[in-house]
This record gives sequence, C-alpha cells and structure tokens, in this order.
Amino acid sequence: MPLSLRLAALALILCCPAHTLAQDAQAPPVDPQPSFETWLADFMTEARSKGFGDELLSATVANVTPLPTVITADRTQAELAVGFARYLATRVTPPVIRRGRELARQERSVLRGIERRFDVQRRFLLAIWGLESRYGRVTGRTPIFQALATLAWEPRRAPFFRGQLYDALTVVANGYIDAASMTGSWAGAMGHPQFMPSSYLQYAIDQDGDGRRDIWRSSADALASIANYLKGSGWNGDETWGREVLVTPAVREKIAAAVPRRTDGCYAMRNMTERVPLTEWRRLGVRLKNGRPLPRARVVAGLVETDDRSFLVYENYDAILRYNCAHYYALSVALLADRLQ
Repeated sequence: MPLSLRLAALALILCCPAHTLAQDAQAPPVDPQPSFETWLADFMTEARSKGFGDELLSATVANVTPLPTVITADRTQAELAVGFARYLATRVTPPVIRRGRELARQERSVLRGIERRFDVQRRFLLAIWGLESRYGRVTGRTPIFQALATLAWEPRRAPFFRGQLYDALTVVANGYIDAASMTGSWAGAMGHPQFMPSSYLQYAIDQDGDGRRDIWRSSADALASIANYLKGSGWNGDETWGREVLVTPAVREKIAAAVPRRTDGCYAMRNMTERVPLTEWRRLGVRLKNGRPLPRARVVAGLVETDDRSFLVYENYDAILRYNCAHYYALSVALLADRLQ
C-alpha cells in the first residue's frame, strides 16, 4: 500500500474515543461465521426481544449489506505503523494550526461558556476537534448502521460492535437523529468529535439550546460534548497535560531501575512508566528540553518515550488517552493544544 494511503488509513483508525477502538483483538469465536443474512435475521429477532420495533428496524438495519471495505480496514490495522515524527507531521500541520487559531477567535464566546461549564481549557477542545475531523470538515460518509452491522457480523470484535449497534438503534429511537443522516467513519465513529454511539449516549451535549445533541452540524454541541467527555474522564482544569523533556541514555538506565512500568489501563497506559513526583524525576536527571532543571511543582508525572522524543505527562494525559488510547494521538493533541494556546 502506498505510504499516502497508509497514512490516510492510520488517520481513520485513530479517529475514535479510546474506550471504543482501543479494544484489542480477542480470540475469534469458535463457531463458524454464519452468513450475513443468517446473522442479520438472528440480530433482528434479538432486537425485537429487547423492545426495538419493526418500524425502527426497517429504517435502520433490515436492508443493510456488509461492506467489504470495512472488513479490510479492520483487518489491516495492525499492519499500519509509522514513526511519531511522520505521524505528527501529517496531523499537526500549519493549516491545522492556522485554522485552529481562527476558530478560537470565531468561537470565542461559545468556548468561554463551555470552559465555565466544564472547566476544560479551550485549546484542548480545539485540538481534539482538529485531529478528529479537521474541525468538522472530514467526518466520514459511511452509513453508520451498515458499518456497525458489518463489524458486528465479522468475528474479530463482534461483541463490542454488536453493543455499538444497539446503542445506534437507541440514538435513532430517541429521536436524536434520523437513520439516513447517521454517517461517519468505517468504524462507526460519528460527527465532529467522532463519537461512537455509546459515547454519544453518555457524553453528547446540547450546548446551543436547540433541543438536539447535534454533533454532526453544531460546532457548539460538538465542542461541549468533547469537554463533557474529558471531564467525565477525570480532566482537571487547573492543570495541563505535561511537557517535553530531555532524557540522556545514562538517565534512561537510572529510570529503568528506579521507576516501574504501569500495569493498569489500556495498552498505551501500560506502555509508559508509573507516575512519580517531579522531584524524583529531577533526582534521576531528567531535565527540560532546553537542558534546564525541572520545576519544583507538586505534581506527579509518568514518562512516555516515542522515537527520539521524551515526555513527562500529568494526570490529564490519561483523559486524552481515554478519548483515544494511542500515544501518537494523545501527544499530537497535546502538542497541537500547545500551539493553539
């Protein structure tokens, strides 16, 4: 696959909140995969038993067919790998930074109200908005029910996507959006913030007061929904995300002997150190990127290293990982937010 297509596919993979697509592949079911027609008939029977009516099912899933491109995208995720420098360069570009600054001015009053309501700094809302959908310009055109049904039938992560399919039915049943307008990424992520249906039900907000939680067309609703997600994931509005630091090979050896790896959380959370006070990092020899000593702030931080760069990350960084559990993504959000400050 050409590099440009690999990067584009990687951008689609990293489009969704962490508690959704961060589900690592599990062992496939032992039973042979049924035909899609058989699977769909069984699903509709089960959906009726859960209280979903025939009119709703007819409008959403009754006539869907599997999308081969969705299955291909899902199965080839593991093959897509680029270095952090290349990933960052394709995501945090001058146009993205420039547009983010423009929107910070245009949406000033909206962002101010969201900050007051959720205590999440606006630069992080803009950064996630920019990385997820280019500020609403690239939200995906795949019919959500077709994508989710395909992935719920395909064995690799069937239970997860089956749950998302039921959540999508609930979104339509509650009148939040009509089925035909419910489009998004190949993996079922929707709207400006690229929420999965479960995330929509839990975090979507009607910020503009029109009676709809419209993450597809309302920038105010989308930004407030991102803020609600971060706040619900433990965001502290009095703190930032972390900072880039200098770690020499000798210091890295000291760290390996003194600071254990994390054992909790998603894969990316386990691919970093435990958090220890900045004073401990100072003692071990970690310094600011410019070579100066670390500040004496009373915060705890974990070490994240990727390619030839090192970062001390604070507790807010976990909230970004809960949005999308990948260090490349979380660091790109953080570094873009710094450029938008």
